Amino acid sequence: MTETTATATEFQRPADFAGRTILITGGTSGMGLATARLLLASGADVVVTGRDEARLDRAAAELAPYADGGQRLLAVRSDAADPADLDRLADTVGARYGRLDGVFANAGVGLFQRAAEVTEKDFDHLVDVNFKGVFFTIQKTLPLLGAAGGGSVVINASWTLYRGMAVSPVYAATKAAVHNLARTLATDLAVQGIRVNSVSPGYIVTEMFHDNIPNDPAVHQALGAAVPLGRLGAAEDVAEAVAFLLSPRSSYITAQDIVVDGGLTTAIPAGEGGPEQGREA
Repeated sequence: MTETTATATEFQRPADFAGRTILITGGTSGMGLATARLLLASGADVVVTGRDEARLDRAAAELAPYADGGQRLLAVRSDAADPADLDRLADTVGARYGRLDGVFANAGVGLFQRAAEVTEKDFDHLVDVNFKGVFFTIQKTLPLLGAAGGGSVVINASWTLYRGMAVSPVYAATKAAVHNLARTLATDLAVQGIRVNSVSPGYIVTEMFHDNIPNDPAVHQALGAAVPLGRLGAAEDVAEAVAFLLSPRSSYITAQDIVVDGGLTTAIPAGEGGPEQGREA
């Protein structure tokens, strides 16, 4: 299965985000890039970040048609694992816009190994990006959210919160950490009018998916068969959930996790077992 591609005309949306400014970390590919496209098409001014300058430039070029030729887009090279970089990011956004209405803390890395294979360097890298980076992204942008009189934060977590997977001991632990962070920060920041939620994607076809899953149609088919909806997810599936949580339409939702997994974590696909197996066609 290949990633879903979209054109600007396919993303014609109501102007749900007109006049709003949203920061997306890790916005150069996958779910971050899809969310940036969607929000730009919905009228937002969007800031995207990435560590790699070349990838950031490619993302900016791809997003420009959705952003009035790039007028509503700001691309900033920034490493989410480096608090000093995050300080510079906040200063840059503050100088350009003066505030933020929403943050999608999306930057993350995946490393899938059995416990015996994990090195201290691997451990530190996963924790630095997936947990420390998320925490300090939110902390450093609080003054900008406060300048807007509140806003919405969405953290990218993972379906691995809900089902143990042998090759993800540290990755899943970092995602469990940010899932809990969403709830605790939601309580902490509610008095400032800031909502905090998370999304937990399932099998979503992105660059990270391709980096960790064999490029074998049989493998992809088997993974899709484990999903009750019968398919792997697309980055756009997650983007829709993120956009909802960032929008005023979710104004009474905070401290929640939306699982975007086609039923993977909570349902058994028809035909895998259970009473229906014994029924006559």
